[in-house]
Amino acid sequence: MTSPAGQPDPAPKFTPEQERHAYREMLLVRRFEEKAAQLYGMGFIGGFCHLYIGQEAVVVGMKMATEDGDQMITTYRDHGHMLVCGMDPKGVMAELTGRRNGYSKGKGGSMHMFSKEKNFYGGHGIVGANVPLGAGIAFANKYRGEKRICMTFFGDGAANQGQVYETFNIAKLWKLPVIFIVENNKYAMGTAIERAAATTDFSHRGLSFDIPGEQVNGMDVRAVHEASARVAKWVRDGNGPYILEMLTYRYRGHSMSDPAKYRTREEVQKMREEQDPIEQVRKRLLDGGIASEDDLKAIDGEIRQIVNAAAEFAQNDPEPDPAELLTDVML
Repeated sequence: MTSPAGQPDPAPKFTPEQERHAYREMLLVRRFEEKAAQLYGMGFIGGFCHLYIGQEAVVVGMKMATEDGDQMITTYRDHGHMLVCGMDPKGVMAELTGRRNGYSKGKGGSMHMFSKEKNFYGGHGIVGANVPLGAGIAFANKYRGEKRICMTFFGDGAANQGQVYETFNIAKLWKLPVIFIVENNKYAMGTAIERAAATTDFSHRGLSFDIPGEQVNGMDVRAVHEASARVAKWVRDGNGPYILEMLTYRYRGHSMSDPAKYRTREEVQKMREEQDPIEQVRKRLLDGGIASEDDLKAIDGEIRQIVNAAAEFAQNDPEPDPAELLTDVML
């Protein structure tokens, strides 16, 4: 559909500084998630754990387009969102391992972390439940007369939930400053979108509410940034909500307990080889003379040190005191 927010740049470009920043941020998310998978296998992380490996360009590109004070809210696949918001990797990893210095004091785990300081409002385990909450945050922004926008992320599986469409209606009616981001990684829990959705272009899901939308190559951080910056300005100018469908892909299963036998290894390998978001930036850095192999090895080494320190902290931080069991819990 024609975008009222303007036409996308067919070949968006990054400055050298943007390329380096995107590479570092995406690599931080990738290495953190790899370490989380390792700790899960060792038994330090229990319960559910949903990894973001493969989808890094979506949240990094969107975060690069935000302004101070803009908020994020997302689903249970949330570690990457926390990291790009500037949350401490030690606190995030400690929450994954259920320790007292985690962001939810060890009581929320992988799916439920928050940081008001960093304008990150979760991490929500109920499919689609964060969407009306994101509209509520946007309502608060408008009510207070603040020029903030709320970026509300959800997946292709959640796109069929009823509360999503109730939210679309009220968000358009009240012209709320919210961007609805559908992270379409092609599979919900384990079902391909073609088997679960009558229409698979989720950018059109707001048509009956007069909410514009567009599809974006979610594997290219430049395309994500271009669309996000353009749409963020349109929403911030008071035009109401907008839908961005990010066409992306997850390399791992739905969660760590998912063997992902509903797709072939060849399919996953093809995406890794041809569209990996980090490798795209890495190639541009090298081909453009922006960075050398040694430079990139140094960045990777720095990132690994940060992640290893977070893992060490998370494994040795004390568990919550039993007296904390009912603290901050509504009865």
